[in-house]
Amino acid sequence: MEFRGWKMRLYEFEAKEIFKKHQIPVPEGQVVESPEEAREAFLRLKPAVIKSQVLIGGRGKAGGIKFPEDEVQAQRFAEELLSLSVRGYRVRKLLIERRIPIEKELYSGITIDRSEGRPVLLASARGGIEVEEIAREYPQEMIQEGLNIQEGLPSYKSREFARRVGLRGKGLIEGAKIFSTLYQIFTRYDAEIVEINPLVKSFNEDLIALDAKMNIDEEALWKHPEIRQEDEFLSDLEREARKSNLGYVEMDGNIGVIGNGAGLNMTTLDILRYYGGEPANFLEVSGRTYMLAEKAIELVLKRPGVKVVFGNFFGSISRCDVIAEGLAKFIRDGKLTKPMIVSMRGNGAEEGKRILREVKVEVYEDDQEAGKRVVELAKSFV
Repeated sequence: MEFRGWKMRLYEFEAKEIFKKHQIPVPEGQVVESPEEAREAFLRLKPAVIKSQVLIGGRGKAGGIKFPEDEVQAQRFAEELLSLSVRGYRVRKLLIERRIPIEKELYSGITIDRSEGRPVLLASARGGIEVEEIAREYPQEMIQEGLNIQEGLPSYKSREFARRVGLRGKGLIEGAKIFSTLYQIFTRYDAEIVEINPLVKSFNEDLIALDAKMNIDEEALWKHPEIRQEDEFLSDLEREARKSNLGYVEMDGNIGVIGNGAGLNMTTLDILRYYGGEPANFLEVSGRTYMLAEKAIELVLKRPGVKVVFGNFFGSISRCDVIAEGLAKFIRDGKLTKPMIVSMRGNGAEEGKRILREVKVEVYEDDQEAGKRVVELAKSFV
């Protein structure tokens, strides 16, 4: 994506090309754009799986992954998938990939711990499900280890992580190498997240990246001219947000989210999910766009299915009172059609809370308390 200060998502096949370049094993595969190409690729790679290439999660649940038995079925599945939309994103590319017999599914990823300001390695002996679900259902099996950027991820730590997720022998050596390489990719490409889910162990003890996810800081793209982002998958609202330089990503929940800062927004999503809520979007009004709060809430409310809006703001460069004035103007103009809950603290927060309370907005200082209230309100509309 091209709006400033946001992250660019890579397709699975693009991330796997980078993995392959750095000697992380991936299944043999081919990207196709037509049913005929899918048929030919299947004949070359069979047994094979057909995977929709979309810039959003949830494709498996949406029927975006198929396991054909022969080339005729492969062509028919490809026709179906190329007419499919996954959570509003039209499928235009397919990855035909050799099917790998799986003995064990693991999870591995590196992302940024915003509270600590450093990379964190995540790993688990359970893979194939969303990392949030792993952390919630099996917290004792999730490794979360902050990394010192000066030390990086030395080989002795990689081996220890591989051991802790249950790898032994050949698998331990390969796993340690993959963890170290993931960190190299993370730093080399200025990534916000690099993830393998699942990282599978085959029956001959090989470790293979069956899926791949990479988000890259858009501010660093000038250093990586080989990476080109297509915008054909952006929704109408995401395109509209780009025109205002706002970071906006659509999700499939019913709680509209506005926050000032990507890290705070990620925390907001975690809070909502912790209390059983589902975000409808991720919208950032950053240090350069915090005066666009009126436009931000307009965008959030355009998303069908939004039942309540949660604004979570921490004033620093972004002044809370300026954000509040934009929201209040939207309300005074009679445009707010859904309930809104706001958490506000930091620079300008006292004045901001006063402004919002004058227009009858429910305001909190504690974002945990506010998030719990938002989820309760959203559930009351179901």
